[in-house]
Amino acid sequence: MKLREYVPDRDRGAVLRIYREVGWCSKPEHEEAFAGLVASGRTRVAEVDGSAECMVTTDPGSIRHGERDLSLAAVTGVTTSRVARKRGLAGRLTAHVLAEEAAGGSLVAMLGAFEQGYYNQLGFGNGGYEHWCTFDPSQLTVDVKPRVPVRLGLSDWKRMHANRLQRVRRHGACNIDSPELTRADMHWGENGFGLGYTDQDGNLTHHLWCSAKEAEHGPYSVFWTAYRSKDEFLELLGLLRSFEEQVRSVELREPPGIQLQDLLRKPFKSRQITRRSPHENRMTASAYWQMRILDLPGCLARTSLDAEPVRFNLTLSDPVERYLEDGSSWRGVAGDYVVEVGPACHAAAKREPSLPTLTASVNAFSRLWLGVRPASALAWTDELSGSVELLARLDRAFRLPSPSPDWEF
Repeated sequence: MKLREYVPDRDRGAVLRIYREVGWCSKPEHEEAFAGLVASGRTRVAEVDGSAECMVTTDPGSIRHGERDLSLAAVTGVTTSRVARKRGLAGRLTAHVLAEEAAGGSLVAMLGAFEQGYYNQLGFGNGGYEHWCTFDPSQLTVDVKPRVPVRLGLSDWKRMHANRLQRVRRHGACNIDSPELTRADMHWGENGFGLGYTDQDGNLTHHLWCSAKEAEHGPYSVFWTAYRSKDEFLELLGLLRSFEEQVRSVELREPPGIQLQDLLRKPFKSRQITRRSPHENRMTASAYWQMRILDLPGCLARTSLDAEPVRFNLTLSDPVERYLEDGSSWRGVAGDYVVEVGPACHAAAKREPSLPTLTASVNAFSRLWLGVRPASALAWTDELSGSVELLARLDRAFRLPSPSPDWEF
């Protein structure tokens, strides 16, 4: 097995075969999505018998913690061919990629998990729940008459990406740098279309991108929305409501900080009436994304909490090391630290016997740092332990909004 950079002329056929084997490339437009994906960031492969049989793609970006942005390595794809399963390729190649991203200055890594447990072996911990709401657009209570929008198509990917970068961002929100990833995402859905609004200079101010398996009546699935203000958000909802005469249902991921049930008329009645129908109104939740800290001192140096300072020893474990090659300069973040969290946060590789001690995996501590769950809850369900007093103080320190990436990858 050889780990190396993807070489387009040499590897394109092999990695497309991997995508077909895992079911990610079943239509011609999916090849366009693949082309955008590999063009947007970096791709590495694991070679077996002279052929690429495993690949990992990453994109540079940022993640917001409170009011600050930290450098992010977004792991946008991990795939292994049928002939190379259960050989440790994906784990070793992903660990190799994490080491490269950490060495390049990324402070945090994030990915979408196909199942809980696998990426935990590499130090990733569960993110927060995301909610998807399916509703009849006629049930929206938004009293906004939208203006006539502009149509947006596949050729507008750069404009849409620029607008996404300008959207309202709350705690945990991610931005991906390359517009090529937006172009790739536009090719995954069926019958994709966009609608939006521009300023006097023709720049997009707010928009949405949808797909429709059944274009006449739906369901319509909103892949993303981008808006910069309350009025723009409400106008997009008014635009969705304008579909009400023909479209029976719309699926929308609940925007960060918004409770969509506030804006629906009789949601419980609608769920009961539509139960088990193709247009069932429902709310579902899934913690499908995971993240991990790549540089503990770097992350804490860019963290500020509205809380009394808490100083403690941290004994941190990191399972990624067993997947790394002996020559890797980055070995994960395991070790003993003295940590202080509060308005100014920092971590130093040392230990002070007089301080209380928190013992944690990087998986659990990453979840605490991002505010996914409080310390006292993680002590019940994850690899994190400390005195009752220390856990209570950390609960008060990490009172953060629920994090949401607001960008699928």
